[in-house]
Amino acid sequence: MNKTITEKILAKAAGKESVTPGENIWLNVDLLMTHDVCGPPTIQIWKNEFGENATIWDKDKLAVFPDHYIFTENKQANRNVDILRDFAKEYNLPHYYDVGSERYKGVCHIALAEEGFNIPGTVLFGTDSHTCTSGAFGLFSTGVGNTDAAFILGTGKIWEKVPQSIKLTFNGKMPEYLMAKDLILKVIGDLGTDGGTYKSLEFDGEAIFSLEMHERMTLTNMAIEVGAMNGIIAVDEITEAYLKPRISKTFESFQSDPNAEYSNKYEYSIKDIEPLVAKPHSPDNINTVHNVQGTQLTKCYIGSCTGGKISDFQAVAKILLGQQVKTPTFIVPATTQIAKQFETETYKGITLFDIFKHSGCAIGPASCAACLGGPSDTIGRASDGEVVISTTNRNYPGRMGSKKSEVYLASPLTVAASAINGKITDPREYL
Repeated sequence: MNKTITEKILAKAAGKESVTPGENIWLNVDLLMTHDVCGPPTIQIWKNEFGENATIWDKDKLAVFPDHYIFTENKQANRNVDILRDFAKEYNLPHYYDVGSERYKGVCHIALAEEGFNIPGTVLFGTDSHTCTSGAFGLFSTGVGNTDAAFILGTGKIWEKVPQSIKLTFNGKMPEYLMAKDLILKVIGDLGTDGGTYKSLEFDGEAIFSLEMHERMTLTNMAIEVGAMNGIIAVDEITEAYLKPRISKTFESFQSDPNAEYSNKYEYSIKDIEPLVAKPHSPDNINTVHNVQGTQLTKCYIGSCTGGKISDFQAVAKILLGQQVKTPTFIVPATTQIAKQFETETYKGITLFDIFKHSGCAIGPASCAACLGGPSDTIGRASDGEVVISTTNRNYPGRMGSKKSEVYLASPLTVAASAINGKITDPREYL
C-alpha cells in the first residue's frame, strides 16, 4: 500500500497496519506540550472533567514552557505563570522550565528541539497552533485546543481524522539571498490562508534537504498559515546529526512511498523565487521585496520561532556587520541557549552580540515577546500608526500590539537590510 509519511506515523500511533485520509482514529500521544497562555485553562478543564483526584496519564510525556507573557509587570500575565508553577510543584513535573530559573528556555517550539523532545516517527500535540514546527524532524506534530489538551492530559489519547497530504517540492540550490521564510511565503501566497485546511504539508526536494534544521523548522512552523494540520519533512543525515547529541532513545523514521497519493502536488524552481514579503494584514498577502521596497518603516523586529533561531541571527550578522540601523531594531533570541550563542558565535571574527550592539540594535531577553503583542511593556511591541517589518509568522491586525499598526513579514535577511535603510530593502543590495 502506498502511503505518505504522515499516514504511516498516524497508523503507528493508532496501532493499525495502515490508515486512510478521512478515517477517524484514536491516537496514543507521545508528548503533550503547553505554555503560559493555554496551560492554565487546560489545567482547569482537566480538573473539572477528571475531578479533584485527577491524575496525569504520564508526567514524563508532558512538557511545560512559560514563554509568552513572562518579561512583564502585568499582574494577569504573571498570574498565568504562577498557575503553571503551582501545577508543576503539586504534581512534581520533570519537564517544567520555570521563568527566572536556570532551567528557563524560552520559545516552546525551539526549546522542544533543543531539549530532545522531537522524536522522529512520534506524535506530538501542543496547545499552540505553531506546534507543527516540530514536524521538521519527521514526526506528526499539531496544535489542539484546551479541551482536547485536557483530555490528552488525563488519558494520553485523542480522536483525530487522518488528513490528506499536499506535496511541495523545491528543486535547485538555495542562493545566498533566499531563506526558508521566502519559500514558505511563496507557498502561502499560492495556497492562501485556507488552501491547506486540515491537510498535511509535506516538503521535499533538493533545496529543502540542503537546509539545516532551524531553517526547516521555519517551513513546518508556518504550515498552519494555510490552515494545514501539520507540516513534515522526512528524516535525513542532517536531522540525525542534530538529534544525536540530544536524544538517546531509539526511533523509527518513515518515508513516503514513491506512489503515495496526494490531494495536490506543487513543484517550485528555486531560481524563479526572489525575496518576498507578506504585506498587511494577512500572511497570504504576498509580494516581492522589489515591488514594495522603499516603504518607510518605524520599527524592525528580528525574533520569534520563525526568526529568532541561531541560523536567523547568523544570516542577520552578514548584513549588519559594519552598518548602523536607521530604524529602532529589536533582536530577540528564541531561547536562552541561542542568547548564549550570541557571545560565542562569530562572523568575520566578531561575535554576534558585538555586531548587533555596534549596529545600534536593542537586544531583548529570550521569549516570544512582541510576536503575540502581549502587555504594553513587551519589548518591540507595535504602537498606533507604526509600520513594522518583522521575522514573525503572522501580521493580522493587533498581532504585534496595536490594531492600528501595519506589519510586513519577511526573512531575517530582508529585515536586516531594511533596518539599515529605514525602509523596506532587498537584501541583495548587501550580499
